Amino acid sequence: MALIILMCAIGLQVVFSAFDVNPIVAFDREYPVLGKAITLNSLLDLQWHLLVIIGLVPVGLVWALGRHVRVDFIYNTLSTRGQARVNRLGNLVFAAPFFVLMLPAAWNFMMRAWASDEGSASGGLNDLWLIKAILPLGLGLLALAIVVETIRLVRQIR
Repeated sequence: MALIILMCAIGLQVVFSAFDVNPIVAFDREYPVLGKAITLNSLLDLQWHLLVIIGLVPVGLVWALGRHVRVDFIYNTLSTRGQARVNRLGNLVFAAPFFVLMLPAAWNFMMRAWASDEGSASGGLNDLWLIKAILPLGLGLLALAIVVETIRLVRQIR
């Protein structure tokens, strides 16, 4: 659904830009996220935000299903136990330090936007903390998937 909305936003931005229509829709009152108008910058902001949602939210599921990128020509030559060891080592050496650094930073990034009621400076979308909340959410889901996988790997190696 988000991909369809993204495609529509791109199409609308191209059409309204070609006809030099801006703002596209103006409102009598301010609405959450949209503000008082939908502008070309609103559509551009929407595109970036949807791209983040499309890319970041499902990454935990991709990891949990084992569909992430691997160096398969090496990995596939290992035994099941060897693959489990490689996965566990990767989770502990690479993923754990990444999340220790990134989760608090992502949370602070979102909280600063919320505390300052951040909005686009160029007539785009308001309430940017909502989209910035996707960063700690997506990273949290990925971290959860990796923790569950690491526990499974420890059991598998034993």
